[in-house]
Amino acid sequence: MGLLSNKIDREKLKPGDHIYSWRNVYLYAHHGIYVGEGKVIHFTRAAGREIGTGTVLDRFIFSSSPSHSSENPCPNCDDPSGRDAGVMSSCLDCFLSGGDLYLFEYGVNPALFIAKARGGTCTLASSDPSEDVLHRAFFLLQNGFGSYCLFKNNCEDFAIYCKTGLLVFTSLSVGRSGQAASIFSVASAIACSPARYLTTTVSGLSAFGAGIYCLHRLVCDMGVRRDVSKVPVERLVDRFGLVKSEVATEMVKQD
Repeated sequence: MGLLSNKIDREKLKPGDHIYSWRNVYLYAHHGIYVGEGKVIHFTRAAGREIGTGTVLDRFIFSSSPSHSSENPCPNCDDPSGRDAGVMSSCLDCFLSGGDLYLFEYGVNPALFIAKARGGTCTLASSDPSEDVLHRAFFLLQNGFGSYCLFKNNCEDFAIYCKTGLLVFTSLSVGRSGQAASIFSVASAIACSPARYLTTTVSGLSAFGAGIYCLHRLVCDMGVRRDVSKVPVERLVDRFGLVKSEVATEMVKQD
């Protein structure tokens, strides 16, 4: 792992690794859990197809499904037909969809986290043992991970939950995704622009904006924020049909 790149060779992958691949010229990264034997469990918008704006833009902006069509399925991927949830198992080639392979880092220090200015590549939170990660991934493959939401429940949120078991229990903030946090961090930096009266130089404004961006990213990270709770995967899909926020709130009350 380097400061500027988390690229990794396939031969170095281990079951339980959180991997990702950039889409559309680094506009967005798709995340998943490598489970061994060339397979990845990941979370898409719905059963192997993308549903969002309802226009052709979805194909270019938020594509995170295997590239094969339903008429020409990949022989190495599990058949997602009939699956209502968006959690699916794909071969590594389909998951990457022609992109490079990267490893998401856990337990990084704050300095390295800030140095990696692009969100969705690392976290201060620690990873659980691989057997726990794989148990959550396979359980959610069978039971689903709720409805896909770009800002509160996306593919990165899924992978981070599998790795840590941590769940955000407040309803006013974004989920676990570093990518979503980056978007909101940019918005925060822009919103704080009235503070420009504190400095009159371009360099001063740039430094102020960068500081707001880094601070917001840091406080939104799962390893720092306090609105999280460790939730067993079995509680996410129980017989009472509780949504994830309700389950997390129950866990906090019990603690």
